[in-house]
Amino acid sequence: MTFGSMLYTLIVGPLELLFDVVYAFTYRMVGQNPGPAIIFLSLVINILVLPLYKRADAMQEEERQQSLRMKPVLDHIRASFKGDERFMIQQAYYRLTNYKPYFVLKSSLSLLLEIPFFIAAYRFLSGLLLLQGQSFGPISDLGSPDGLIRFAGLSINLLPVLMTAINLLSGAIYTRGMPLKSKLQLYGMALIFLVLLYDSPSGLVFYWTLNNLFSLGKNIFYKLRNPKLVVCWLSSAGGLVALVLFLSRPQMLHKQLIIVGASLLLQLPLFLYYYRKNHPQRSSLSETAESSIIFYACCILLVVLTGLLIPSAVVEASPSEFVDLSNYHSPLEYVLSAFLLSVGALFVWPVIFYRLSSSGIRPLFSLGMAILSLVSVVDYMVFGKNYGNMSAALQYDLVPVITRRDYLINVFLLLAAAALLYLLWKKQSRLVKVLAVASCIALTGMAGLNIVSIGRNTTDIRAQAEERVRIGEEGPESGAREASIPLSRTGKNVVVIMLDRSIGAFVPYLMQEKPELQRQFAGFTYYPNTISYGGFTNVGSVPLFGGYEYTPEEMNRRSDLPLVAKHNEALRVMPLNFLKAGFDVTVCDPPYANYRSPADLSIFDDHPEIRRFNIIGAFSEIDRDAERLEMTERTELIKRRNLFCYSVFRSAPLLFQHTLYNSGMYNESNAIAVRNSVLQVTHGISKGSGMKRHFIEAYDTMTHMPQITEFMDDSKNTFTMMSSDVPHEPVLLQEPAYEPSQTVDNTEFDKEHPVRYSTAGDTLSLTTEKAMMHYHVNMAAFLQLGKWFDYLRENGVYDNTRIILVSDHGRDLGLFDLQLDDSGEMYKDVLMYTALLMVKDFDAQEFTTDRRFMTNADTPLLAFEGLVNNPVNEATGQPITDEAKHLPEQHILFTSNSIQKNGGNTFLEDAETHWLTMKNGDPFDLANWEVVR
Repeated sequence: MTFGSMLYTLIVGPLELLFDVVYAFTYRMVGQNPGPAIIFLSLVINILVLPLYKRADAMQEEERQQSLRMKPVLDHIRASFKGDERFMIQQAYYRLTNYKPYFVLKSSLSLLLEIPFFIAAYRFLSGLLLLQGQSFGPISDLGSPDGLIRFAGLSINLLPVLMTAINLLSGAIYTRGMPLKSKLQLYGMALIFLVLLYDSPSGLVFYWTLNNLFSLGKNIFYKLRNPKLVVCWLSSAGGLVALVLFLSRPQMLHKQLIIVGASLLLQLPLFLYYYRKNHPQRSSLSETAESSIIFYACCILLVVLTGLLIPSAVVEASPSEFVDLSNYHSPLEYVLSAFLLSVGALFVWPVIFYRLSSSGIRPLFSLGMAILSLVSVVDYMVFGKNYGNMSAALQYDLVPVITRRDYLINVFLLLAAAALLYLLWKKQSRLVKVLAVASCIALTGMAGLNIVSIGRNTTDIRAQAEERVRIGEEGPESGAREASIPLSRTGKNVVVIMLDRSIGAFVPYLMQEKPELQRQFAGFTYYPNTISYGGFTNVGSVPLFGGYEYTPEEMNRRSDLPLVAKHNEALRVMPLNFLKAGFDVTVCDPPYANYRSPADLSIFDDHPEIRRFNIIGAFSEIDRDAERLEMTERTELIKRRNLFCYSVFRSAPLLFQHTLYNSGMYNESNAIAVRNSVLQVTHGISKGSGMKRHFIEAYDTMTHMPQITEFMDDSKNTFTMMSSDVPHEPVLLQEPAYEPSQTVDNTEFDKEHPVRYSTAGDTLSLTTEKAMMHYHVNMAAFLQLGKWFDYLRENGVYDNTRIILVSDHGRDLGLFDLQLDDSGEMYKDVLMYTALLMVKDFDAQEFTTDRRFMTNADTPLLAFEGLVNNPVNEATGQPITDEAKHLPEQHILFTSNSIQKNGGNTFLEDAETHWLTMKNGDPFDLANWEVVR
C-alpha cells in the first residue's frame, strides 16, 4: 500500500464504509428503492455528525469573538511598532490573552470537517452500481447527470443549480451579522461545489442537495428560542413511534429491535447534552486525566481487537487462501488494511469527536468506550464459536443460527458486565484504567503470535509464487487449459476421482429422482456402508490416497515426521505404484499437496514423467483475461473491506450480528449488484440469488471433462487421479436440471416434491437449507459425471476403464437419524464420517449394491486389483494391505483445526478435537459408535 492509500484508509475509509453500510441497510428496508435510500442516508449521516458540526460552529464563534476583542489592540500594535519589536510585542499580547496563532484554523474547522465527508460521499455515490439506470421522480437515471432542462438542443442539469441556491440561502442565514470576509468564504465554497458537482451523477448531487436542505433547516432552527429542548422532544417522539411500531408488529421482532436501538442511539447524545446542561449538579462523572487515559486505552483496545487480533486469526487459519500465486503479495496486507480501517473508525474519528466535545460530555465518551470495549471482547471470546466453516470470502457455508436462548444469555451477560464496569468506574476508576491497558497488552500479544505464524507459514508460498514467475507461468491454472485425461482404447484405464464432501447416502435418492443416472452409472458397484477416518479433508483424504498406513491413528504413531510429509507420501502412493507398473500417469488437483491450496505440484518433481495439472477454475467463464483481472481486483477489495467488517460482526452483540453479517455481504451496497461472481444469498430452501464463485469454478471444470479427455489408439495403460470440489461448495441450483443460475426459484418444484424417494422406497425430507444445498451439489456432480460416462461409451473406452468415485468425508446434515445425541454438535453427526464409494470395474454392465463394510482407505487396493502386483508404499517400504479394516474397532478423528494449526508431527489434541470409535462394521447403527478420549 502507498502512503496516500494508507492515509485515505485512515481518514476517509471509515466514512466511506459508514456510507456503504447505512445505504445497503436502508436500501433493503425501503424495498430496494434508491431514491428513499439516499434520503435516509443523508438524514442519518447529518444526524450523526450534527453534534460535531455544532461544536465546530461554537469553536468558530469563540475564535471570531476573541479575534474581535483583540482587534483594537492588535491594530494599535501594528500602527505603533515595526519589525522585530512589533513581532515581540504581538507575541507577548498573544501569551497574555492565551491566544495561539493556529487558533485561526478554528474559523475553517467546519470546512476541514466537511472535506473528508465530501470525498467519502463522492467516492461512494459516484461508484455505486445500484444507481445505474435507476429512476426517482423526474430523474430518469440516478447514475448520470440529471439533464432535467432541455432548451434549444442544450441539456442543463437542474439539481446542481438547486443545490447551489439552497447552499447560498443557508450561508446567508448562517453568516448574518458576520463580517464580509466570512460571507464571501461561504459563497465562494458554494460556487466551487457547483463547478465540482455539475456533471456528477444525479444521485450524488441529490444527496448533497439534501445535505444543504438539512443545513438550511438547521440554521433556521438555531434561531429558535430553545432549539435543544425541541430537538430532544422530537427525538423522544421518534423513539416512541419506533416503539409503537415494534409493539404493533411483533412478527417483525428482529428488524423492529434494530429500529428502536438505532432511534435510541441517535437521540441519546442530544438528550444527554440537554440533561447535563440543565442538571449539572447531579452528574457523578467528571473529566479527569484518568478518564481521558481510559478513553484512549479503550480506543486502542478496540483497534487491537478488530484491526489485529480477529483479522490475523482469520488469515492465520489458512494463509494460502489469501494468496494469489499469479500476483503474490503477503496475506498480511489484508491484516494491514483491516488495521488501518480500524484505526480510522475506532481511534481517529472517536478522538476527533472526543476532542471537539465539551468537558462535561467527555466522561460519558470514556465510560461509553469502556463499556463498548468490554462488550466487544466478551462477544468475541465467548460467543459465535460454532458458526461453521468459513470461506476465504468470509462467508459461512450457511447463515449462522442464533437461538432465542443465545440471545437471552448474551443480553444478560453483557448487561451484567456493563453494570459491573460502571460500578468499578464509580468506585475504582484506576482499576478500569489498569484493566484496559492490561487487555491491550494481552490482545496485542495474541495478535503478534498470529502475525508471526502467518509470516512463517507464507515463506514457502512466496517461494512457490516466485518460482512461477521465474518459469513464466501465469498463475495456478497455468497450462491447465492444455491439460488432458489420456484414455487408451485398447489398454487398461484406471480413473480415481475424489468428490470432496460427497454424501454417499444420497446415491439411492439421486438415482430414483433421475432414472437416467441408473443407465449412465451401469457397471458401478455402490458401497453404502463406507466410512472415512475423519470429518475434514486434511484427515479424511490421506487414507483415501495412501491406504491404511495413513489413518489418523497411524499418522500420529509416526510422530518423528511432519504431517505435511505424510500427507505428501499418501498422495504419491497410487501414482508411483502405477508408474512402476508401466502406466501413463496423470494427476489433477491433488488436495492439499504440500499443505497448499491450490495444490503444490512440486511434490512430483522427482518424477517428471508424471503429468500433473491444477485444473479447478481453469475453465470458468468468470476467469478469463480482463474479466478475470477485474474479478480478482474486486475480490481483493472485498477481502480488505470485509475483514474489518467481519471483526465488527464477531465482536458485536448477538442481536446485531445477523444485520452486520448480511448473508456474507457485510452490507456492501455493490455486492447486491455483482454478488453473482462471489457468493450466493439464500432465502429459505427454495430461493437464492447470486452464485458462489468457487462452485462455478469447480462445476465448469467438471462440465469440461469431455473436452479435456484424450483418446489414444495405442495399448498403453493409463492411470488418472483427480479431485473435484463440486459437492464441497453447497449452493441452491435451479431444479429440475440442477444447474447454476443467478436467480434460483424452486418454489413450485419443491411443493410438488416435498420428499425424495430412494430406489428402495425410503423417504428423505430436505427441510433445511444446509441439507437441500448439499443434495443439489451432489446431484449436479452426478449429472455431469453421467454425461462424461456417456461420452466414454461413445468413444469405446467405458468398458476398458475402471472408475472409482470416492469422497474424503461427509457432512453433518441432521439426516437419516444419525446424531449421537440432540446436542447439535457437529462431531456427533455420524454422517460426517460416512463416505461415498462407487467402483466400476472392467467390462461390468449392471449397477449393483454391495453392503460389505468398507472404508475410503480401500481405494488404493481397489485401484491396484489385478493390475499392480504386490503394491508397496515407496516411502515406508511397507506392503499395502487392508488388515486394519478387520480390527474390532475403527478409530475416527474429528478435528476442525486447519492444516496450518495441524502443521506439526501429530494432530492437535484440543477442544476442537474428538476421537470416535466404530464397531461391528455397520456405520448406520448408532449403537456401534462411541465418543472417546
